[in-house]
Amino acid sequence: MKIKEQQYTLPTGEIVTIKSAGPEDAEKVKLLRETTARETHFMAREPEDGQMNIDRLTEGLKMFEESDKSFMVNAYIGDELVGDLGVALLRPHIKYLHRAYLGMSILQKCTGMGLGSAMMKIALEQAKANGFEQVELGVFSDNERAQALYKKFGFKEYGKQPRAFKLQDGTYRDEIIMVNIFE
Repeated sequence: MKIKEQQYTLPTGEIVTIKSAGPEDAEKVKLLRETTARETHFMAREPEDGQMNIDRLTEGLKMFEESDKSFMVNAYIGDELVGDLGVALLRPHIKYLHRAYLGMSILQKCTGMGLGSAMMKIALEQAKANGFEQVELGVFSDNERAQALYKKFGFKEYGKQPRAFKLQDGTYRDEIIMVNIFE
C-alpha cells in the first residue's frame, strides 16, 4: 500500500517529501541501501549483498505497493532518496497477521535532524491503521542512537541474539530484539 504523501522540514530549511517508494524507485532504493551500508556497520546488509539486485528490489517494491498491510515510508529531498523505512507483515499465516517487522536506514548527512522520528511516527500510525497490533525490530547492540529512537516510540527490549552479525573485520555484534505492542 502507499502511504499518504507528507512534508517534513529539516532544521536546515530543506523540505523532505515523505511518501512510499514504488517499483519505479528501485534504483534510488538500491543506491540508498548501498550508501548506508558503506556509511555504517549498523546495517544487516553489505553493499555487495545479493538483495541489492535491481530486479529483486523492483519486485519487492511492487509487493509493498500491492499489499493491504505492508508499506514503505521513504524520505526524499528533491529527487534524492535519503531515508528508507519498511513495515512488513511478519508472515502471511493467520496466527501472525497481528505482527509486523520494521527496518529503516537514513543517509548519515540526514541523521540527527528529527527525520527518523518523523518517519517512525508516520510508520507506527500507519501500522496501527493497517491492523497490526505490534511491530518488531532488531538493532545492533552498539547502535545506541537507534535504540534511543526506538525506546522514544515505545519499543521495549525482549531479547538478545549473541553474535548475530559478523563484521568484515572478524568482530561480532549482538542483536537486540525489540517490540512495540500497541495498547
